[in-house]
Amino acid sequence: MKNKSHKISLFTLIMISSALTVSIRNLPTEAETGMHMIFFALVAAIGFFIPVALVSAELATGWPKQGGIYVWVKEAFGDRWGFVSIWLQWTYMIIGIISQLYFVGGSVAFIFAPQLAQSKIFLLTIMLVTLWILTYFASRGQQTSSLISTIGFLGGVLFPGALLIILGIIYFAMGNPSQINMSFNFKNLIPKLNQITTLVLLVGFMRAFCGIEVSAGHAGEVENPKKNYPIALLFVVIIGFLINVLGSLSIATVVPRKEISLLAGIMEAFSAFLSKFNLSWSVPFIGILVACGALGAINSWLMGPVKGLLASAKSGQLPPYFQKVNRNGTPQRLLILQAILISLIGGSFLLLPNINIAFWISVAIAMLIYFTMYSMMFFAGLRLRYSEPKVRRTYKIPGENFGIWIVSLIGLLTLLLGYIVAVFPPSELPTGDIQVYETVLILGTIIILAIPFIIYALRKPNWKIKS
Repeated sequence: MKNKSHKISLFTLIMISSALTVSIRNLPTEAETGMHMIFFALVAAIGFFIPVALVSAELATGWPKQGGIYVWVKEAFGDRWGFVSIWLQWTYMIIGIISQLYFVGGSVAFIFAPQLAQSKIFLLTIMLVTLWILTYFASRGQQTSSLISTIGFLGGVLFPGALLIILGIIYFAMGNPSQINMSFNFKNLIPKLNQITTLVLLVGFMRAFCGIEVSAGHAGEVENPKKNYPIALLFVVIIGFLINVLGSLSIATVVPRKEISLLAGIMEAFSAFLSKFNLSWSVPFIGILVACGALGAINSWLMGPVKGLLASAKSGQLPPYFQKVNRNGTPQRLLILQAILISLIGGSFLLLPNINIAFWISVAIAMLIYFTMYSMMFFAGLRLRYSEPKVRRTYKIPGENFGIWIVSLIGLLTLLLGYIVAVFPPSELPTGDIQVYETVLILGTIIILAIPFIIYALRKPNWKIKS
């Protein structure tokens, strides 16, 4: 039996959840939208972020077992659908984490030699070294993993984000001119919603808020999860919203729009931003912190969905080989498997003639499968309100059944909009490749959705551990 020292405290849970969800990587993209960012952030928060957080909190406090989404969907719809849900979350992590690994490479390159960011060998080397070192530390146990996530978030996300916000306030308070029109009127705040290119931006903001439910995979290791989990999610929602809105608003206020480079990303924005305050000398140090923040996020993702996959494995959905844990209590074999898959997929991107198209397709597929998982979570929350009404939930969405219906429908309608928009190719994609883009997107999504059903159909009775 684990003693209390091995349990995850409320502070650590907030750090893990924040590392999963809150990032400064997307701030330049959000800053490009000007004052419209407030509209997009509010819609993404009200229509997606908050509904996901509320339903996650209710489900996690009603079923505080290790496994998260797997446990919730299994309780609502049975083993097969539970396995499908955790498979989708795990697959999203494998695809989505690749861009974060290359982001680390880009940040490291910016510190020493920016031209290295164009070197495929350099990016591949940083990706593999980072991935396997973090996988090693993950196998050392939850305490080590939690420490990396905490340091990464505090030093690499919260501090740089707070620095952006504080310097933005100082810039504005000193009477300097704003680089965007900050007037609060309808035309300036509400974008043109009849354009598909406008709606694509909403999906970008939704993506920035993904992952808040992943920390529930650790629920079985949290001190007093029924109390601490909803408190942690409340903090994460507030922190995530403030950093995304105020951080991007600071960049947009200080840096002229033509100087905000989406390709170069956050470090280019920091360089332009800090030069306005004669702090260009600090850019390399910020680069180190930003890379550390990315490491904390990657570490949290490596250890999140795999806990749910382990729970499904122990229920008989995967062979006994993947059910074993090492002496630190971590699923080392599953960690190695996912590191191999990430290495192969991430490395294969660099072999393609157009890496930008490959990443666009991978991001679109990742969002489609993750939106599917979130839909399953909302339906599970609704189903369990009726099938398991006597299960005590420390946190319960107010308004009885009407309340959870309203919250879930808002979330589901927002996800439906996300589905529709995600299948449209971005404007950066060459026109001649649209058919290829859509074909690969649809086939890739279908294949990923089909795999868990095939695995479940092939499972054997002796795979299940007898209790």
